[in-house]
Amino acid sequence: METKNIYDAIVPPSGAGGAILELARIDIKEGTNQKFEAALEIAKGVISQSKGFQSITIKKSIEQSNRYILLIYWETLEDHTVGFRESELFKEWRALIGPFFLEAPLVQHYT
Repeated sequence: METKNIYDAIVPPSGAGGAILELARIDIKEGTNQKFEAALEIAKGVISQSKGFQSITIKKSIEQSNRYILLIYWETLEDHTVGFRESELFKEWRALIGPFFLEAPLVQHYT
């Protein structure tokens, strides 16, 4: 199924109930897309081990080739902001994809 706009992409996974959506906008350094996407595939395996993690969807911008959004569903806000962000898994996640960041990601949470 092709996503026509961002609102189509933010439908929670089935069974997610009152899940929290983390939307992260990431701009990467020009010319690093292939390496970033390869690192992101590995990083998905890391984040999926975190308590409360439900799913992740990654979308690449059409207009700005170095921009991505990550739509990550968590059981609770604290599963992301405390459980994951304060864990060894986060350090591993960030070590994999952080070197590609142009600037710090913009992260917001939605109900």
